[in-house]
Amino acid sequence: MDTATFAALVDELRANAGLKAKAEIGEVAARLGLAGAQSPNNVPVGDDCAAIPDGDGHLLFAIEGFINGFVAADPWFAGWCGVMVNLSDIAAMGGRPLAVVDAVWAKDAEGAAAVLDGMRAASHAYGVPIVGGHSNLHSAQGQLAVAVLGRAGERLLTSFDARPGEVLIAAIDLRGQYREPFDNWQAALSAPPERLRGDLALLPEIAERGLSRAAKDISQAGLVGTAVMLAECSGVGIDIDLDAIPLPAGVELSRWLRSFPSFGFLLTAAPADVEAILTLIAGRAISAAAIGMVTAGHMVRVASGAQRALIRDHAAERLMGLGAVQEEMA
Repeated sequence: MDTATFAALVDELRANAGLKAKAEIGEVAARLGLAGAQSPNNVPVGDDCAAIPDGDGHLLFAIEGFINGFVAADPWFAGWCGVMVNLSDIAAMGGRPLAVVDAVWAKDAEGAAAVLDGMRAASHAYGVPIVGGHSNLHSAQGQLAVAVLGRAGERLLTSFDARPGEVLIAAIDLRGQYREPFDNWQAALSAPPERLRGDLALLPEIAERGLSRAAKDISQAGLVGTAVMLAECSGVGIDIDLDAIPLPAGVELSRWLRSFPSFGFLLTAAPADVEAILTLIAGRAISAAAIGMVTAGHMVRVASGAQRALIRDHAAERLMGLGAVQEEMA
């Protein structure tokens, strides 16, 4: 990557609107008195799911609301994503999904039909039942929120457990295409249901085998933005090698780094466990690579060849305010 391209990419990553929007998480958490709070099992509040102790494991509870413009522009896919992204949140914490509920608002029954059809299709494909919800068919505009209940064992994957010296791994299904005009990379719509279910089961297997303690699904903040969130929550720094990131053929890196993949996760692992994780993921024909390192401190940096740049220092500029800042070690 030449100097001008690298500089332009760094500027884009720093200005990432999807990442900046994550500051709203901290504002809401603070207003509710949740910032810095612990759940009953000492899992910090603010992860991909709420984790609730239950017997010898945990119940996981995730919810997602969707941008009105997205619901209006592509209602069937919005319905599909309502299920899919919540299942990713459950998987990102090492869990398996149990059931889905939804809240759908539309002008009338016809206006809700495409959203509901998309949700139903995803429910069948992933094998997770829709068991209820709330509807309003006299709304001025379409709105959608979906929640999923899941279950995990004693070993969770969280956003708060990355440790210095661990390797950063990206696992992304490249077998797809963009759902234009948005930066949504979908690799699920044409996949066999058995494959979709088996792919999501990778994350709980990794957790149950003790191969990783920290993970996060790649969100609208993009890959680097998601790493920023993971770093802040864990109170660490992260160095990312842009040249090592799995990239679909024909896709510009700048667009890829702001994309939301239908199957995309960041994990951290001790160096001795990296090969086992990569082998598991490769067994599902999903692209995975070691793309960086977790460091002591509070800086998220990217590199390409000999070029290196700071993207965010979460000690100097807090985003969500959900993690402890660690002093950088020499």
